[in-house]
Order: sequence, then C-alpha cells, then structure tokens
Amino acid sequence: MDFVWTKSFLTYKGSYYTMDIIGIFLNLNQYDMKTITTSILFFLLPFCWATGQNKMNIDSLLSVLNIQPLDTIKVKTANNIVNYYMYRNPDKAKEFARMELQLSTELNYDEGVSLAYYQLGIVYNNLDKLDSARYYYNSSLDIAERIENKVHISQARRGLAILEFSQGNLNKADSINNIDLDFTIKQKDTMGTALAYDFKGTINQNKGYYSIALANVLKGLKLFEKLQDSIRIADSYNHLATLEHNLKNHQMAIDYNKKALAIYEDYNDTYYQAQALNDIGVMYKSLKNEKAALSYFEKSIVKSKVAKVSALEAAALTNMGSTYIQMNEYQNAIEHLNQSIEIASTINANRRIAIARNKLAEAYISLGKPKQAKNLLAEVKKYALDTDNMSILKNALKLESQANEALGNFPLSLKSHKQYLELSDSLLNLEKIKEIEELRIIFQTERKEAEIALQVEEINTLNAKAKVDKLTKGLYAGGMASALALSGLLVFGYRQRIKKNKIAREKQEEIYKQEIAHKKKELTSQTLHLVQKNTFIQELMENLENIKNSPEKFKMEFRRMVMLLKKENASDKDWEVFKTYFSEVHNDFDQKLKTIYPDISEKEIRLAAFLRMNLTTKEIAATLNVLPDSILKSKYRLKKKLGLDKATDLNDFLNAI
Repeated sequence: MDFVWTKSFLTYKGSYYTMDIIGIFLNLNQYDMKTITTSILFFLLPFCWATGQNKMNIDSLLSVLNIQPLDTIKVKTANNIVNYYMYRNPDKAKEFARMELQLSTELNYDEGVSLAYYQLGIVYNNLDKLDSARYYYNSSLDIAERIENKVHISQARRGLAILEFSQGNLNKADSINNIDLDFTIKQKDTMGTALAYDFKGTINQNKGYYSIALANVLKGLKLFEKLQDSIRIADSYNHLATLEHNLKNHQMAIDYNKKALAIYEDYNDTYYQAQALNDIGVMYKSLKNEKAALSYFEKSIVKSKVAKVSALEAAALTNMGSTYIQMNEYQNAIEHLNQSIEIASTINANRRIAIARNKLAEAYISLGKPKQAKNLLAEVKKYALDTDNMSILKNALKLESQANEALGNFPLSLKSHKQYLELSDSLLNLEKIKEIEELRIIFQTERKEAEIALQVEEINTLNAKAKVDKLTKGLYAGGMASALALSGLLVFGYRQRIKKNKIAREKQEEIYKQEIAHKKKELTSQTLHLVQKNTFIQELMENLENIKNSPEKFKMEFRRMVMLLKKENASDKDWEVFKTYFSEVHNDFDQKLKTIYPDISEKEIRLAAFLRMNLTTKEIAATLNVLPDSILKSKYRLKKKLGLDKATDLNDFLNAI
C-alpha cells in the first residue's frame, strides 16, 4: 500500500519575519494617509505569521507589497506571500519567490537571497523537480554559512536531508538530520529542534524502528504544543497515524489523521489535505471498508490536482487500483493503475511506477492474462534489483510464480516461488536484526543523552567558577586603579558609596518583602488545596477500614463514601476559599472578569482562573474530574462568551486582565 510522505519539515512558516519598526515610522512622511494606514497594517501582519497559527489575508499582503519602497521590509512582505501560496498555489509561490530573490539581489541583501533560494528549493521539491531543489538548497546553505545565519543554515540542511529521504537514502538523510538536530539544540532553536525530532521519527519509521520513531515524533509534538503551532501539531498527528497503521492500530490511525485533516482544511492547505485523505483511504482499505477507502482516494485526487502535485495523485490512483483488486473489480483496477503509471512517468517517479506495475500484474493474473503480467513483472524485477528494493522484488517474485503456474510452466513457477521464499526468509531475518539494532540504538541514545547532561552540568560549573574568578580579579584590579587615581577623593567617595548602598539596599529589601508576601499568598493557596485533599483521602481511608473490619456496615459506609466523593467533586465552599486566595495573588482577577462580562458564570470563572495559572487541559480535567474533551469544549464556549476571534489566544487574553 502506497503511503504518501508529507513534507512538513520544510518551513518554519513565518518564525523569522521580524520587523524594523523604527524604519517603518521614520519613512512614513514619504506616504499619504492611505499609505500610512497600510504600513500600520503591514506592521501587524508578521505577528500573525510568527504564531504559526493564524491565517493571512492575502489581499492585504499584496496591497502592502505594491506600495512599499525597495527595502528589506518589502523583501519580507514578498516572503510572507510566498509562505501563503506555498501549499495553496505552487505557481504563485514560485513567482513571488523569484520576486523575493530579485529584490534581495538589487539590495545586496544576503539574508534575503539565502531565504529566497530556500523558498525556491521548497517549491521545486513540492513539484518533484529534485535536481532544481537540490541546487537552490545548496545555494541557500552556501550564503547562510558565509553570513553565519543560524536559522537559514538549519533549514537548508533540512531541505537537503529531505531530498535524500525522498530518494530512499535513509542513512544519509538521518546523518544530515542528526547534524541539524545537534545544531538546533545548541542554538536553542525550539522550532528547528522540534522539526528535526519529527523528521527523525519519519526516517526511523521507514527503517522499521517503530519504537524510536514513536519516541522522536512525540518529542517533536511536545515542542510543537509548547509553541502552540497548530499546523505542526497536525503534521505530528499525521506521522503518529502512519505509525499506528504500521502497528495494525488502524482505527487509532484514522482518528489521528482526521484530526490532522480538520486543521489542514481550516488552513485551506490543499497539499496536506490530499496527503491526509490518501492515508485515511489506505487505513479504511486495511479495515475492508472499500467504499469509504475509495471515497477518500477520490477526494485526495481532487486536492492533488488543485495543489498540482503529481506524486500524490499517482499514489492515490495506485491505492484505488489496489482497492478495486480487493473488490475483484479488475477492469476498474487496471484503468486506475495505468493512469497512475502514466502520471508517475511524467515525473520519473520510478518507485511509484514499480509499485503500480506489481498491482497491475496482479490484476492481469486474476483476469487470466498471465503473459501481460509477466512482461510487467520483468520491468519491475529489473528496477528492484537495480535499486536494491527487496520489498518490491519479493512481491514481483510471488506474482511471477503465479503467472508461470497459470501458463503451465511449472518448473519456472517453482523457481520463482523458491526465490520468493528465500527472499521472504531473508527479509524476516532482517526484521529480527532490525529489532535488535533498534534496542541497541535506544541504549546508545539513552547513554549519549546521559553523557550530554553530565557534560552540560560540568560546563555550567566551570563557567560559574570562571565568572567568580574573573569578578575577583576585576575587583582587585579596579580597586588598585581607584586607589592610585582617586586617592585625593577617597573619603568623599567612601561616604557617597555608603549613601548609595544604603538606598539600594533599602529598595532591594522592599522588593524582597513584596516577593516574600506574594510567595506566602501562593503558598497558602497551595497548602489549602493540599490540606483539603489530604483530609478527604484520610476520611476515605477510615471508611474503607470500617468496611474491612465490619462487612455488615458496608451499605452505610458505602453511602458515606459516595457522599464524600460528591462533596469533594463539588467543594463549592472550598472553591470560595481558594478563590479568595487566588484573587489576592492575581489582583482580584474574578471581580475584573465579572465587571467586564457580567453574564459570566461561576464555572467559567473557575476555568479562567485555572487557565490564568497556566494549567494544561489535562491538568484542569484531572482537577475537575472530567474528560479533557469536556475542558476543550468549555474553553471554546468561554472564548465565544468573551467575544474573542479565532486569532486571539485565550490564555494570552486572560493573562492580560
């Protein structure tokens, strides 16, 4: 079955579009009022990109681009437009990437040239023109290394790693990605690190190291959630879906992919929609739900054509053909598989051609046309042997044995069958070796991480010692110089220092007092919560002991425990006490909410308070004894009641009150 690999590791999607604010406003006198208004709009737009979660008004971006003077800000506007079109309209993305390159070249703006080359690399990669993509990635990397732009170095490396991956060079891709992972960790580049972990998961998944793959994808997902990047979270869901499918958890895989699909649809991201729709179809086929599978493949083909990505269209057509074979509708299968081969041939996607030909041979054998099947299988075997693709070769040998049997050539059929069995045993042994290798890699990784942690601790200790030594030497040298240069003013300087130190000490003491008071309030709040919980647990334990010692008291004690649980779950009185302490620490937060929104309920205030404390959805759900989905719905309703739009983050809004 032909899964489509997503290219979700390519872009930061706007994480480096900072603005020269002073430059904008210094130049406002060159424009009329309309221009000033548009410039202010342009100032606001990049912040939407920086979140990685807000959709862009392309008309506004294009309007800004048309009126801007030739400067680096105009280059960044063009880059934002490229990002908008990248997975919506590749031709438009290419057009504006070339404009970005031209503007940057005219300005001798190396950073812009590097970024434009990288964007062109992505465009050509998405269009399956890998040689052009490699040229632009390398060009971007050369400039980025010369100007020492860390972000551009990382992204260009990632692009080159993806090219190796797409051509089946997994070890080379992994090697480049490992360099990038170490680099981003040292640079404290959270987004880059998350992308590298996520890509490492995909590489190991294709190697068959599912445990390592799962661990890395989850590491990436955790960082994406920390960054609150919806698109990246969706990409991680997609990769987790593929892993669950490989582990035969098909329904879980479908659930993950549908979550990803909903986000891609919300962002009008046609490329990712096509990929997710194809993968969902694969999973429904595995569940023998052919009708649902065909429906998703058809939708994937439509989106692939919109995105102009032939590889996705070819993959979906192959999967449709395979599904029709499963339904014994061989003519339909042949029609779709031939379409797939025709499209894949236009982009030299030889692996996809070989997979489709294997399926086509299977259909011909089922229709009683073994000669046509053998002709196809001869080409498949040649490709598989040339590229050392044993999985495709195994399927071809199995089908070749069946074709020879149908032709009555039993010696050749037996020969092919023996070769098939030998290769199957070899691949099975490789799987066992993979399992052992996976355990070895896990052990080495854990040991390496422990060593790195120890080295970091030693480095921190040495740095701290060096700072102390430097400070001591600096004070000594400074003291000697002051004594020689200012000996005549020693008494006056001494008195002034005493006065200044006293004032500074008094200010610092006041700050400490305020901090201590604040911490005491927080501590009281937390203590109250712990006392309540401990009291409840103690009472529950006593009731359990009573039941244990006197079984005849079961009914009465059981009722008491139920009442205790209800009391603990509701705990309205406890909430009021907790709310009092919370208000003191957070400056009457609940009263402010009631003043601004008079119709807000007590439950909504409670949820807002927990969000103000930066509790996660899972933590809030555990505290209120409800499911996380219930909290997500409550957050949605709260956001609606507060009148917030999609672009406004609920936590940021509450923290600002």
